[in-house]
Amino acid sequence: MSHTVEVIVYSFFAGITVFLGGLLSRFAERFGPSPIREEFNHGAVAFGGGVLIAAVAFVLAPDAIDTLAMAPLVLLFLAGAFAFFLADRFIERKGGFLGQLMALVMDFVPEAIALGATFGFDRRAGLLLAVFIGLQNLPEAFNSYVDLRRSGLSANRCLLVLLPLSFVGIAAALLGDRLLSDSPSLVASLMAFAAGGILYLMFDDIAPLSKMRYHWAPALGAPFGFLVGMIGEKLLG
Repeated sequence: MSHTVEVIVYSFFAGITVFLGGLLSRFAERFGPSPIREEFNHGAVAFGGGVLIAAVAFVLAPDAIDTLAMAPLVLLFLAGAFAFFLADRFIERKGGFLGQLMALVMDFVPEAIALGATFGFDRRAGLLLAVFIGLQNLPEAFNSYVDLRRSGLSANRCLLVLLPLSFVGIAAALLGDRLLSDSPSLVASLMAFAAGGILYLMFDDIAPLSKMRYHWAPALGAPFGFLVGMIGEKLLG
C-alpha cells in the first residue's frame, strides 16, 4: 500500500464513524425516550471524552513536548485553549444548525490534519491517532444527531448532513500530509494547539454533558474510553 493510499484509508476509517454514529443514533431513536437510552447517551459522551483525553495524553502532548521548546509549547497550547474558547462562545450565540456543525468539526479537522502530517514521519503515532479520532467521532456524532434533530431537521436530513462530514477528514489528512509531513516542528505546533483546545472542550462541554443526575453509571464511559487509548498505546507502542 502506497503512502498516500494509506493516509486516505486510515483517515477514511477515522472519519466514517461520523456517519456511523448518526446511523446508530437514528436506530436508537426508534425506541423512543427512556431512562436506559438517556444513560446510554450520557455514557457515550463520557466514553468519547475518555478517548479525547487519551489522544492528548498519548499522541498530541508527548509529540509536542518532545519537539517544541518551552516558549512555543506554552504559547501554542494556550492559543489552542483560547481559540476553542472563542469558537465555543460564537457557537453558543449562533446556536441551531450551524452551531451543531461547527461543534462537530471543531476538533475533528485539526486532528485530521495532524493525522496526515504525522504519517509522514511516524506511522505508529499516525495509526494511533486514527484510532483515537475514529473512536472519538462515534459518540460525538451520536449526540450531534440528537442535537440536529432537536433543531428541527428530519432524520434523513441529519444523516445527509453527517455523511459529507465523514469525508472532511480525508481532505484534511491529505492537506496535512502534503504541506506538513516534512516539518515535524509545524506538526508538533498543531498538536500543541489541538491539545489545548481539546482540553478546554473536555471541561466546558463534554464532562458536564456526561453527568446525569441520580445516575452514576454513565461516567464509567470515561475510564473505558481512556482504557481503549491505553490498550492502543500498548499494542502499537
